[in-house]
This record gives sequence, C-alpha cells and structure tokens, in this order.
Amino acid sequence: MPAIVGVAQVVTLGNSAVFHIGDVYKIMPVSNAKTFSGAGSFNTGDGLTIYNNQSSTNTFDNDGLDQGNYFNA
Repeated sequence: MPAIVGVAQVVTLGNSAVFHIGDVYKIMPVSNAKTFSGAGSFNTGDGLTIYNNQSSTNTFDNDGLDQGNYFNA
C-alpha cells in the first residue's frame, strides 16, 4: 500500500538502527556484540549496596572465532 509521508526529521541513528518510510517486504538488521561484565555491573536502582570483594572478570577467549549470524534470513 503506498504511503504519503510529510516532513520527516532524523536527528540521529544508532549503529544498527533502521530508518524506514513506506512499503517494505523485509527489514533485517544484523549486529554482533560481545559484552564482558563483572559482578554487579548491570545493577540499577536507588540505594544499592553491593559488596564485590576481590571480584574479577575473565575476558580470555581462546577460540579464534565465535558463532556468527550467517543464517538469520
């Protein structure tokens, strides 16, 4: 179905963002990420008390390749 679009202002787009106006068959953004985080890294809230005595994060990755997203069609 055709779309009639007026003014569109794009201020910013992220790294794996999709900006779409009008008809579309398939939108398929692809992104890979590896996140290392230690104990209590993603805690949110008011008044948190966290005790991480001698905490460490092992970031050693001995394999050369990680699983990709080849067949995400």
